[in-house]
Amino acid sequence: MRVLIINGPNINFLGIREKGIYGVTTYAELCGELYEKAKELSMEINIVQSNIEGEIINFIQDAYNKYEGIIINPAAYTHYSIAIYDALKAVDLPVIEVHISNIHTREEYRRKSVTAAACVGQICGFGTYGYTMALEAFNRKSFKVVSE
Repeated sequence: MRVLIINGPNINFLGIREKGIYGVTTYAELCGELYEKAKELSMEINIVQSNIEGEIINFIQDAYNKYEGIIINPAAYTHYSIAIYDALKAVDLPVIEVHISNIHTREEYRRKSVTAAACVGQICGFGTYGYTMALEAFNRKSFKVVSE
């Protein structure tokens, strides 16, 4: 199975920014852990990150016919990017949305995800382990894809 992992704005600053919310694991450490987990699961992954909405959309579109699924942490774009939502719907791949913090217990504006409706599920509040959980979900195919 081939899975694309897409990270949005400021995820590259893990271990630097707001450690009380996002932890001390650096982005490089997270990527290393995910590549190791993917190897253990006999999965192929590619990890990308951008602070630019259009680049994230390009990553999503480029996944079409190349990957069997997407794990995405849209970061701040979660709360307002209809363009990312549309791109996720367009590629018709199973997508799991991951957030390091529990967005449902944070500021009111962070509690709504417009992108989650394009996903088979959302994992939040488990720190960087949420990405591992998403890889496990793809490995087990433990979700149901609902088509419109």
